[in-house]
Amino acid sequence: MEDRYGTDVLAAGWRDRRKKTVQRVPAELDLVVEVAMDGFCGAVTRIDGPHVELEDFKGRRRLFPMGSGFLIDGEPVHLVRAVVKPQGRQRTASGSFAADDQRARVALPSRILVEGKHDAQLVEKVWGADLRAEGVAVEFLEGVDLLDDLLAAEPPSRERRYGVLVDHLVPGSKEQRVAQAIERGPHGRHMRIVGHPFVDVWQCVKPASLGIRAWPVVPRGIDWKTGICRGLGWPAEDQADLARAWQHILSRVTTFRDVEPELLGRVEELIDFVTAPAA
Repeated sequence: MEDRYGTDVLAAGWRDRRKKTVQRVPAELDLVVEVAMDGFCGAVTRIDGPHVELEDFKGRRRLFPMGSGFLIDGEPVHLVRAVVKPQGRQRTASGSFAADDQRARVALPSRILVEGKHDAQLVEKVWGADLRAEGVAVEFLEGVDLLDDLLAAEPPSRERRYGVLVDHLVPGSKEQRVAQAIERGPHGRHMRIVGHPFVDVWQCVKPASLGIRAWPVVPRGIDWKTGICRGLGWPAEDQADLARAWQHILSRVTTFRDVEPELLGRVEELIDFVTAPAA
């Protein structure tokens, strides 16, 4: 006999019968989603820990917590981390093919010298896998002015060459004068000194990677990094604020595409120089 009144509405699970299941969708690159809370709509550009980054059609980028709160074609979805399936040979952040054997080699006698900690961290972020595969160590000087002291204590040789990366290496600068004096000296033939034209390595990160149109112009007489933070509306009261600003900048670098070509070419030149067989 047909049940005219249906099943018992008080039976177990009755609350869930009309509830719509939210689809779990992998947050793959270029997937377009809308944020239900404020209507921001953009394509997935990267996953940063528990967050997903979206870029809208104007190039603006924002981070959102992974999970619920997103819409696709007006329907709610739950974003989850996509499972990456290796396809063919993988590439490193610098764009080169990753070596099959990922174990770091014993460090070569030759090395790359950079001016500061931030320079070393950016080089590691982009070229770290390549440097470990080649066995090249990166050291920082805390300023090009200290290069002479290092050369006196540990002079380079045919077997131990130094590649040096200098900030703001432009005609007429102090950095250029220091580099030219060293190259003319007794250690010059076992060294390669190159540089980028930017005031600081911060500027080697493309503005677009930070979601800004251009780096702020800092007037003379103002500490450059402090001026940059203030120009971008970031806290700049003490060294801790500047450190947090750099960590934010560095977090936006995922591949060589996030870095200016003026830095890319120079670092590649130094890697080739220190890894070439001794003549």
